[in-house]
Amino acid sequence: MSTDSNTTSPVSPTAAPANAPAARPQRRDGGRGPRRDNRNRDAAPSDGPTMIEKIVFINRCAKVVKGGRRFSFSALSVVGDGKGKLGIGYGKANEVPDAIRKSTAHANKHMVSVKLKGDTIPHEVFGEYDGGKVLLRPATTGTGLIAGGGVRAVLEAAGVKNVLTKSLGSKNHIAVVNATLLGLRKLRLAEDFQAALKS
Repeated sequence: MSTDSNTTSPVSPTAAPANAPAARPQRRDGGRGPRRDNRNRDAAPSDGPTMIEKIVFINRCAKVVKGGRRFSFSALSVVGDGKGKLGIGYGKANEVPDAIRKSTAHANKHMVSVKLKGDTIPHEVFGEYDGGKVLLRPATTGTGLIAGGGVRAVLEAAGVKNVLTKSLGSKNHIAVVNATLLGLRKLRLAEDFQAALKS
């Protein structure tokens, strides 16, 4: 009894080759698993309010020493929450990032609250600090923030969106920024005046 050597056993069409990679297990919902990168992942909500940080001015100071020049940097920054709370900070360091970090930390420690009327100021006010003199006037909606330099940075951090300003004194950044802050701290609402008259 002879057997045919040319005949082969039938191979099922569903059988996979021996060296083929193992198939991924299918999810129950039929979709793919989550991505490994953060492409579609939403940012985690922060616990505290988002602060507005503005760098007003960075100054470089050079000290001449025996081996050459030694540079140091100072930074003036303004930090606010855009809702009437802001602070001014000043920091010095041998590197720019360290100076900025010190100034923002100083501003966060010295936050003050100012009185606002919507997105503008309640009345005209004049702020003066050292040689800096700044005039602030309320404006109607749509006027915008008519200010420049340090005045604009302070008003943006405070949350003012419609105001007219004019700097009348020194152009020194520290003087202008502090004059603007002192002007904002003079603001009073109608309720404050009524309470003062009753007392």
